[in-house]
Amino acid sequence: PRASLAGAHSLAFVLSGFLGIFVGRLNDRFGPRVLLTVTALFFGMGLFLMSTVNSLWQIYLFYGTMVGIGMSPVDVIALSTTARWFVRRRGMMSGIVKVGTGAGQFFIPLASSVLILTYGWRTSYILLAVFATLMLAGMGQLVRRDPAQMGLLPDGDTQTETTGFHIAEKGISLSEALRTRQFWTICFTNLTIVFCLMIIMLHITPHTMDIGIPPTTAAGVLSSIAGASMVGRLFIGFVADRAGYRTCMICCFLVLISAFLWLQLADELWMLYLFAVFYGIGHGGHFTLISPLVAEHFGIRSHGVLFGIVLFAGTFGGAVGPILAGHLFDITGSYSSAFWICAAVGSIALALILSLRQKIEFREVSNNGEQP
Repeated sequence: PRASLAGAHSLAFVLSGFLGIFVGRLNDRFGPRVLLTVTALFFGMGLFLMSTVNSLWQIYLFYGTMVGIGMSPVDVIALSTTARWFVRRRGMMSGIVKVGTGAGQFFIPLASSVLILTYGWRTSYILLAVFATLMLAGMGQLVRRDPAQMGLLPDGDTQTETTGFHIAEKGISLSEALRTRQFWTICFTNLTIVFCLMIIMLHITPHTMDIGIPPTTAAGVLSSIAGASMVGRLFIGFVADRAGYRTCMICCFLVLISAFLWLQLADELWMLYLFAVFYGIGHGGHFTLISPLVAEHFGIRSHGVLFGIVLFAGTFGGAVGPILAGHLFDITGSYSSAFWICAAVGSIALALILSLRQKIEFREVSNNGEQP
């Protein structure tokens, strides 16, 4: 059943989000190199063992658990590190970083289809495992937690009179942030919108095939979403540095809700491609803005762990959504009710982000823990 297969992905998704909290905490203290290397091995081994599966429980173990562990540091480390390296251009640089996700969503479904047709799905998993392990572990060796580790300043500024001085990290502590309404508003905003986004990402391809479109063409719709999301990440990240992160996120949510409603009418290929363009822009924009939004409200002192908690809230919603959509399909034979739920829950996310107004005043703390 589709709900059972979606459950394996949801397990990986929610586990990666839960572990992302601890990864963020460790990254705040020690940096990303060892974390990325160790988790890359879990990710690659999980994909490799997927080539041997013969029953559903193995999918939950190898993909749901091992791949989930492997995914845990990717967004937390990449976006938290970006938030530390850039201030004035934080939105644009987060967008550039998140283009990597869009590029993967664009190329991997197409490449996987070709590999499966050529070598079969078992060999394809082995090839993907080798590629992913080498890429993640290799990139991990190049990442530094913050510019201070290399004697630099954020945004490429020139260090003049700061030699020997511990560069200040503005922000509030984890315990302080947990007592604010703003933090929980951002968490529930991410939970509700990712609930919707993961329904689309997991079920748009089977939905497209259900209405009579060939599998390879259906995979093209998913890749079109990824391509549009890459444009959205760059454009919205650039605009957000000038117009504000909250304002741009409101615009993204309006676009997404409109796309969910349009999907109820989309029964031809051109209509699905039009959906893919608008949905992809809103999808990419949200994932670009969420990290800078956290940094703007709470600073970067504890950004890793705070962003990890926000991501976990999103992965919890993203885990529930696809299972619910798959269950509704198994009952009704259609995704129509699931897409209506996306529009309703997306409206809740919009209301939450509209309520996020007051910013928190925070102090500076040097990276050795002292107040300058």
